[in-house]
Amino acid sequence: MSSFTIGMGMALWFGILTSISPCPLATNIAAITYIGRRVDRVGYVLSSGLLYMCGRMITYVVLGASLVSSAQSIPIVANFLQKYMNILLGPVLIIIGIILLDIIKITAGGIGPFGETLQVRAQKTGIWGAGLLGIVFALSFCPVSAALFFGSLFSLAMSHGSRIIMPSVYGIGSAVPVLGFAFLLALSSQLVGKAYHKIATFELWARKITAIVFILAGIYYCLRYLLHWL
Repeated sequence: MSSFTIGMGMALWFGILTSISPCPLATNIAAITYIGRRVDRVGYVLSSGLLYMCGRMITYVVLGASLVSSAQSIPIVANFLQKYMNILLGPVLIIIGIILLDIIKITAGGIGPFGETLQVRAQKTGIWGAGLLGIVFALSFCPVSAALFFGSLFSLAMSHGSRIIMPSVYGIGSAVPVLGFAFLLALSSQLVGKAYHKIATFELWARKITAIVFILAGIYYCLRYLLHWL
């Protein structure tokens, strides 16, 4: 298995972990509520779920491509990252792990008035509003999603020179719960409640395990590239 394939798998996992973290999960629930308005029309629900996913993908691709391209096109930044990326990666991974473990509590204000205004407008545009909601909610970064996107995904995309593919895969992962619930809504409303509780439990353990892996990897990078002990 190539390192790029492993990187894509990690990007997908980061997206899934983002989607089921408390703050992004709240926006995904709002999206599910929007999509589920026409639960009597299976095609409408599924199409809305796919459009929501596309909206998130577009947002992350634009952000990811802009960040990676800017970092690569500016010689000073490119040389700095090439020289110090491994040194910086250790502390970054440790900080992200600490954030995921909720050791450091950081509050966020949600999507804010601008996002709420766009959400109201999206609800008036019918099925295409699902795509707009995907864009709006993808931009509503909270500490966990910001750490995973700007820290983990950006480092991953930079190391593989992937401006589009990895941000796209991350976007797909970030919309997995909405797509899953869209299918569940098409089948049965009772299954939605059961699935939500299972996802909440899974998120708690998945976030802790990922945080521990990040911290261990960060310690390894610090020992090897920062302190030169390994």
